Amino acid sequence: MLDVIIGFMEAYRVLLADDHAVVRSGIRNAIEKMPSILVVGEAEDGPTLMAALELYAPDILLIDVTMPDFEPIMAIHQIRALYPDMKILVISAYDDDVYVQGLLGAGVNGYHLKDQPLQDLNLAIGRIINGERWISSPLIEKLVSSPQSRASGPTLTSRQRDILRLLHKGWHNQKIALELGLSTKTIENHLTRIYRSLDVQSRLETVNYLNQNPRILYDEEPVKYISPKQETTSSAVGDVLLVDDNSRFRYQLNRTIVSLYPQLKVQEVGSIEEAMAAVESTVYELFFVDVILGEQNGIAFVKHLKKISPKSRIILISAYPDKEFHRQGLAAGATAFIDKKMLDKETIKQILEDTIHSG
Repeated sequence: MLDVIIGFMEAYRVLLADDHAVVRSGIRNAIEKMPSILVVGEAEDGPTLMAALELYAPDILLIDVTMPDFEPIMAIHQIRALYPDMKILVISAYDDDVYVQGLLGAGVNGYHLKDQPLQDLNLAIGRIINGERWISSPLIEKLVSSPQSRASGPTLTSRQRDILRLLHKGWHNQKIALELGLSTKTIENHLTRIYRSLDVQSRLETVNYLNQNPRILYDEEPVKYISPKQETTSSAVGDVLLVDDNSRFRYQLNRTIVSLYPQLKVQEVGSIEEAMAAVESTVYELFFVDVILGEQNGIAFVKHLKKISPKSRIILISAYPDKEFHRQGLAAGATAFIDKKMLDKETIKQILEDTIHSG
């Protein structure tokens, strides 16, 4: 039956992500026997996964989310935002219903248990290819019968969830305070109330609780990806175009923007020709444009952009903060000229907020 479903389709590019080489080998051997499936790469931890996603642009990601340097819920939200069309199938040994619900809420297309037959894995892949959601049968009853009180969890404020996410990363109180713009004493007071709500006594117990109940980090205000077909709210920036011939820099900038505003649609291009093609089909509210694009002139492109999209904000960026570049860029119509080395998270956040308030 599966052969009939996908037999006449073009090959689907699959990326395997698991920290055990033996497991990856077993999955590869099983799925490569399927028609129209091509395994294009493998990853063993969070950093290699993100690099492989950029390198291979797979159609399907098969992933065990308990890899080193990989925070499951937050990372899946980010991956879903960066690759909205990619199918994601989790293959895991964990069958905790809250954990499964958290990942399904983050945007995965299916959740498959490792102890199930490989034949079921083939079926799961076929199902998600056809746009369906897959959940291993042993999980279904647990999900259906899960008590509402357990699903909802303790009541926490948005600020307390922000603190919990940073605590879960291993940050100390002073670093959390600096990140959130609060005093260390305020963080300590919040943690006292959090411990009481979670019925824990220490940071270690809190981390263990979060590992068992990851969904609590996003229960009340989940980070959701809004597809380009959905309407954006007045509190969000519109589409963003990154124009830079350095793919690694574009990737890092894209990641930072999406981490700040997951609902954004961010597109990357590496040349003026690609940028021109993009603006013909999409109205962008914000541009990041490199001054030097190989042999091409980013400042000249800015001047053209201001003619065809006068209300857009254009941020010129450069690894060569030359004063003449700065003068010419602003004269061409750029909103700002920023040294790439100064383009940190806080600066990007300010640019996005300025764009929101000017809209």
